[in-house]
Amino acid sequence: MNRSEINQIIIDAKEFLKENQFFLPPWAHWSVADWQANKEKANKVIDNMLGWDITDFGSGDFHNCGLFLFTIRNGKYQVDKKPYAEKIMVVEEHQETPMHHHWTKMEDIINRGGGNLVIELYKATPDNQPDPDEPVVAEVNGIWTEVAPGGNVVLTPGESICLEQGVFHRFYGEPEKGKVLVGEVSTVNDDTSDNCFHEPVGRFPDIIEDEPPLHLLVSDYKKFLG
Repeated sequence: MNRSEINQIIIDAKEFLKENQFFLPPWAHWSVADWQANKEKANKVIDNMLGWDITDFGSGDFHNCGLFLFTIRNGKYQVDKKPYAEKIMVVEEHQETPMHHHWTKMEDIINRGGGNLVIELYKATPDNQPDPDEPVVAEVNGIWTEVAPGGNVVLTPGESICLEQGVFHRFYGEPEKGKVLVGEVSTVNDDTSDNCFHEPVGRFPDIIEDEPPLHLLVSDYKKFLG
């Protein structure tokens, strides 16, 4: 992805968050120079990969296959005491996050506002394939709900689903309903080792530096901060 594209995605996301009265911590707005001046004080933010996170999953087409995320809080297994994480995401109409499950993380996905979020579900087989026969039983708005293999759950604003470990899920914004503000509350998040995608994808983008970064991504910390 070009840095200019990433910068524009951040600008657009900031505006959408503002429209929905969702506010980020002060360090979300730091420049590269701010980070370099405060990196020792902000070591938890850096080490636990909090902050801006933009991916096109290696598709080269962010608006059809990609995701904007901001990790607000996160722990780190066997390092600190925090056992939970929280993210805010923006999902566009038709914009797909590919089918995947987690070995360790359990998560609630919450529609915080905007359009509708469509989530396709399968149970994972022991060899990490979507099970075509076994239905998924999940808590939707706290109510046990059975979903046929490959069936969809549509979350309208205020609705949520709890996804346990080993549940394949693919999601996108429902067409003609607008962008979706999506929250995630989960156990500790580790995007380096806990994502099992059905098809191979690139989780973090290779970036062409055609202009300076507006804000650092979580995948930028090592490059710019050492």
